[in-house]
Amino acid sequence: MPDRFKVSKAKEDANIYQEDEAQSDKLLNDTNYLDAESQKNHENNDKSKIDPNLYLYEDELETRPHISKFISSLANYENTIPAAADPDAKTPAPSARMGTLIGVFLPCIQNIFGVILFIRLTWVVGTAGAVCGFLIVLTCCCVTMLTAISMSAIATNGVVPAGGSYFMISRSLGPEFGGAVGMLFYTGTTLAAAMYIVGAVEIVLTYMAPWASIFGDFTKDAEAMYNNFRVYGTILLLFMGLIVFLGVRFVNKFAAVALACVILSIVAVYVGIFDNIHGNEKLYLCVLGKRLLKDIPIENCTKDDSFLYDMFCPKDKCDEYYLNNNVTQVKGIKGLASGVFYDNLMPSFLEKGQFISYGRNLADIENMAPSTYNQVMADITTSFTLLIGIFFPSVTGIMAGSNRSGDLADAQKSIPIGTICAILTTSTVYLSCVLLFAGTVDNLLLRDKFGQSIGGKLVVANMAWPNQWVILIGSFLSTLGAGLQSLTGAPRLLQAIARDQIIPFLAPFAKSSKRGEPTRALLLTIVICQCGILLGNVDLLAPLLSMFFLMCYGFVNLACAVQTLLRTPNWRPRFKFYHWSLSLIGLTLCISVMFMTSWYFALIAMGMAIIIYKYIEYRGAEKEWGDGIRGMALTAARYSLLRLEEGPPHTKNWRPQILVLSKLNDNFLPKYRKIFAFATQLKAGKGLTICVSVIQGDHNKINSKAVEAKAALRKLMDDERVKGFCDVMVAKEISEGLSSVIQTIGLGGMKPNTVIVGWPYSWRQEGKQSWKTFIQTVRTVGACHMALLVPKGINFFPESNHKIGGNIDIWWIVHDGGLLMLLPFLLKQHRTWRNCKLRIFTVAQMEDNSIQMKKDLKTFLYHLRIEADVEVVEMMNSDISAYTYERTLMMEQRTQMLRELRLNKIEKAKIVQTIVDHHHDSSKTTSTKVRFADPTTVNTNDCDGDNASNNIENENDLKEANENSQTETEISEPKKTPPSNSQAVLMPDEFNVRRMHTAVKLNEVIVNKSQDAQLVIMNLPGPPRNIKTDRESNYMEFLEVLTEGLEKVLMVRGGGREVITIYS
Repeated sequence: MPDRFKVSKAKEDANIYQEDEAQSDKLLNDTNYLDAESQKNHENNDKSKIDPNLYLYEDELETRPHISKFISSLANYENTIPAAADPDAKTPAPSARMGTLIGVFLPCIQNIFGVILFIRLTWVVGTAGAVCGFLIVLTCCCVTMLTAISMSAIATNGVVPAGGSYFMISRSLGPEFGGAVGMLFYTGTTLAAAMYIVGAVEIVLTYMAPWASIFGDFTKDAEAMYNNFRVYGTILLLFMGLIVFLGVRFVNKFAAVALACVILSIVAVYVGIFDNIHGNEKLYLCVLGKRLLKDIPIENCTKDDSFLYDMFCPKDKCDEYYLNNNVTQVKGIKGLASGVFYDNLMPSFLEKGQFISYGRNLADIENMAPSTYNQVMADITTSFTLLIGIFFPSVTGIMAGSNRSGDLADAQKSIPIGTICAILTTSTVYLSCVLLFAGTVDNLLLRDKFGQSIGGKLVVANMAWPNQWVILIGSFLSTLGAGLQSLTGAPRLLQAIARDQIIPFLAPFAKSSKRGEPTRALLLTIVICQCGILLGNVDLLAPLLSMFFLMCYGFVNLACAVQTLLRTPNWRPRFKFYHWSLSLIGLTLCISVMFMTSWYFALIAMGMAIIIYKYIEYRGAEKEWGDGIRGMALTAARYSLLRLEEGPPHTKNWRPQILVLSKLNDNFLPKYRKIFAFATQLKAGKGLTICVSVIQGDHNKINSKAVEAKAALRKLMDDERVKGFCDVMVAKEISEGLSSVIQTIGLGGMKPNTVIVGWPYSWRQEGKQSWKTFIQTVRTVGACHMALLVPKGINFFPESNHKIGGNIDIWWIVHDGGLLMLLPFLLKQHRTWRNCKLRIFTVAQMEDNSIQMKKDLKTFLYHLRIEADVEVVEMMNSDISAYTYERTLMMEQRTQMLRELRLNKIEKAKIVQTIVDHHHDSSKTTSTKVRFADPTTVNTNDCDGDNASNNIENENDLKEANENSQTETEISEPKKTPPSNSQAVLMPDEFNVRRMHTAVKLNEVIVNKSQDAQLVIMNLPGPPRNIKTDRESNYMEFLEVLTEGLEKVLMVRGGGREVITIYS
């Protein structure tokens, strides 16, 4: 491999970049433009230095190297450092009536106290012990307390309509987060209804009416018990769904009854505990050794009785553990004065199938016998984290007050006070119950989840005063009430999300029945609830719904932390007892508890949130709620922009930041739709694009048209999936407006570096001046050191949803920083062009070694990591053809005709008079300055000897006339000699002939090689330096000839900076 292609190691790159920066800059940027005089001398004296086949690129080759020169200097090619009416308005809330107690505190109490308190808390305390049980409850209460503090700050930062956490999060973190969390909250509420229903069925079948089992004795078969729960749960769900369907007023009336039952039940438990401070004789346990037995009548709990012998000694083969241990009767409710609290301090976690016994001796807890012999076993594997997940639903329901904010007299006062007081109250109850249960009940009885050792009785109920039926009926009714509340609130939450139109597929659920009930949402809620009931086990449902509530609470804390840290002007909560650190601690606790409880359930909940978030981001309706994420984005953008200003971006980080200049039709609609599709394909669906259109006129008069045009531009961008911004400028002149846009668009380091402008197809039409605007735009883009892309034949370009195959041909004539290499690579990243192959063509001059040039170019592409076929085209110097002369002459004659058509009658009369005077003045031998006369008219006798001098004189005359004429156009009449039997021959200007020759020859080669290519990318020749109408008009003709016969062409003019590097 040649030494100049060897790539340095990463540690040497910095030195290489610094050494080569000056060389590449000199190669690309350090050649100054010639002034008018030097240009003229160059045109006349140095033409031999330019390959006749590349004369069209003469101006480019003065400032940018030819490919052969560039490839020969690849040793210097490193990476330089370039310079671098509100749709969300809510209906007015009804007049406020409720205060803190009725409106917030009691509803929160009712929702927080649930079925877990009555049927699982004793088991949690017995399994985890007093210490770990206290930590479990404290952890869950801390999560809700920290969340309540964050929620209070958000809720007091303005009016919070109904919607609770969904409304607060969506308006704080944006529709994507709000929709995702809203759906999680809805799912959690629906599964909570399923848990309450299964819990209610468990209370009835296990403790009130075990005879109602339809699958046999469920005390001996857990699966039979769960099947009972599924059947009766489904029946109860249909009944409760019918109640909700009939109207919310029935639910509200029952809510008062359920709340009274909850309060009475808790009071009964407290009274019962202190009433039985010395224990009672109601419950006795039968214990074999240290193991707890079930379904043993207390009178038969002795080895002297044949009942136990027949059970443990079938066919006279006695169980070894039975033979080695005695049978004892143990009091179940020992009372606070007994000191049993110390026995319940430490945890007793078991694996599924192990026996419930005193202590942790393996001989006592492991089953070594072929049968269980009515010994109570652990039905699930328990751990500290699992118990957190099972207990956590007991502390949910803190959003009940915020959901009723529309009915509160002073929501900003009632919500914080009522919610925090409710959490303090319930937390006190839970924590005290942990200690009281541990100090009152025997350890074995606490760990007996279903009370099988005491004849299927509820442990909490047997501690209550005056008897167990107070707790049984109260817990059943309160559980039903909580289930009805969930079935009532979940459909309304779903309807609120659907009405916000952020999740399109939920649109059918936004409709209400004639009575105003969300019937469709209720049906979906019942279906999801039924799926939860089919699980049939509270211990499975509780951790699952805990995930959804923890996600919801985590986002509430995140919303408060974001708003606080951003210090947005609108963040002014009335509740002052909050801090961002508390919110972050709450967020951390939520995430930690999720993964501690069940990592796979946590992943399910987070996956659901991510899917909903991305769906809303991709398909959801756009909403502007002044959310904190937008504020965070603004802060991040400000920081990034300031960082970009600290230094120019590295070549490796160069990416096209596109400015699309879109032309509008007479209806102020974008004229070329596919230019937006091309921009999308070039960015491969990523990056930033700015689309701008300019309207001619007075902004004060046509401002409404500009707004309509911008809306049309925005819609087209959305249809073509162009990610970026759009704007419309009104200017007195189109060219001035475009110049202003190109110079001022963007901000700091985020200014566009690439401009896409459409080809002016109507430039030849009479009265059209689009070519002047086009050329002025090309000059402005070049002066701003921006890259320019001119797609020609844009209507033939593919749509973004199409896939095409074939070739993308790059005709690399002038090196402009590697942009011609980078553009096809970026296009191939899009699925539309992915199946296309790259072919690179370059033109070799006479002195070039085409074989070595091809080899070097392949090596260069290898280091660029670009796969392409390479072909070096040899264009031999040939005489200028008659066709070239004819084409040039037609071009000049057309220019002459257009000039004459622009004359008014007075100017025409002056010209006629001047021509007549000149015709009669036969003694005049020098050229006469006559406006718009043809400078290319010569006599045949002068063609050979005087043509060059005539052309020079004519150009001098043109220059002088240009200075004196307001129209900046002139025509000089050349010297003539008497015809003397010869016809006049029209000879085109040599400047134009040479450029036309380049266009014709290159076009022949390009059409021959690339006529069938899907896209031809080539260098765009620079516009003429002389700002003369003739030269500019001819420039357009040269480009037409250069691209003739090609369907899809992309002409590229680089910004004079390196945009691609061979280094990683």
